[in-house]
Amino acid sequence: MLFLQIIAVILAVAGIVGSIVPALPGPPLAWIGMLCAYFCKGTNGAGEPMTLAILLIWLGVTVLVTILDYIVPAYMTKATGGHKAASRGAAIGLIIGLFFTPIGMILGSLAGAFLGEVLFADSGVWASFKATVGAFLGFITGTLMKLVVSAAMVWYIIVYLN
Repeated sequence: MLFLQIIAVILAVAGIVGSIVPALPGPPLAWIGMLCAYFCKGTNGAGEPMTLAILLIWLGVTVLVTILDYIVPAYMTKATGGHKAASRGAAIGLIIGLFFTPIGMILGSLAGAFLGEVLFADSGVWASFKATVGAFLGFITGTLMKLVVSAAMVWYIIVYLN
């Protein structure tokens, strides 16, 4: 049982980290942590065990947020006149920025979106700037969604582990 509790906590932390780092699927990892907590048969402060309904509701939320994380950035980029080049550039810039702290991630994402739009979509500077803003807002929106959902699941994991 202790082993499962440790795995649940590790997955909870990985869920938070994965909400920011693009290579890790944050909410799915946090949900698997919740699943481990469910099998630990722990109870909350009122002595009630985690129900299957809670687990399934959070599975639905996890699936929804994971799907939206792919749709929202693309929509925001397209809504501001950007092309796939801006989205791809933002992703590449984000990955390169991982090596340079969280500020590097943000600046890398912005620079990548701008350069992708200017160099590969042959857009002007103003159009590229608008696409950069859209790509960045999409990235921030997706990241915040994942962080909120993962943090809520971490809370459930902490509450239900004894």
